[in-house]
Amino acid sequence: MARVALFPGSFDPFTKGHEDIVLRGLRLFDQVVIGIGNNATKKRYFPLDVMQEMIEKTFKDRGNVKVITYEDLTAHTARELGATFLLRGLRNTTDFEYENGISQVNRYLYEEIETVFLITSPHLAPISSSIIRDLHRYGQGVDDFLPYSLTELNRLNRES
Repeated sequence: MARVALFPGSFDPFTKGHEDIVLRGLRLFDQVVIGIGNNATKKRYFPLDVMQEMIEKTFKDRGNVKVITYEDLTAHTARELGATFLLRGLRNTTDFEYENGISQVNRYLYEEIETVFLITSPHLAPISSSIIRDLHRYGQGVDDFLPYSLTELNRLNRES
């Protein structure tokens, strides 16, 4: 049976830190499904469809990475996909406290699910989507933090 992991998040935007977690996760799992959660109560900075396209392009040469969007609970989405693992990255103890509670609830909802935490690679630990959004919002370059071209992202953002 294939070992499938769901890597859930808002990915607004998807960073080199996220990419690193996926690539390292591929050493552990047969397939990693990147699940972009669509929270109707949150306004995205980058449109969902644009981010999905950019992530798909990032992994276009890897048949064992799939990108989806979802609006359901993460545990329900994982069960629907046949994923028995959730993949999460941890930058610090604050991330652990937050993720630990979520992992317990997911296990309550879907007892076959195991959450696997990977510690962020040290050189990528300072990167967060919220910092990148703030830098971008105020006209600062962020290409060093993203695994795709912001020029293309901006073009797609304008077209959507």
